[in-house]
Amino acid sequence: MASLSSCHMLFFLDFAKRGGWTVEGYVDEADGVMGKRADGRMAMTRVTLRPKVEWAGDAPDAAAIADLHHRAHDACFIANSVTSEVVIDH
Repeated sequence: MASLSSCHMLFFLDFAKRGGWTVEGYVDEADGVMGKRADGRMAMTRVTLRPKVEWAGDAPDAAAIADLHHRAHDACFIANSVTSEVVIDH
């Protein structure tokens, strides 16, 4: 969970900066669900990221924030490496 959260945050911050926005604060209260896979082995089956972002100056609108989260998730190499479901609840 921490790796997914950190990876998402780093890409989010990068894409926000490239878009001309300044992030004042960023916290994430991620959690995960353990469950049995089809083969009976225990695994992290779902991770939910709950990033809360504070902006300095003008903040992007809701659509731009959703796009930043989508792009960050898509670019995150950790998210691209795990088999569990990853949900971004922003």
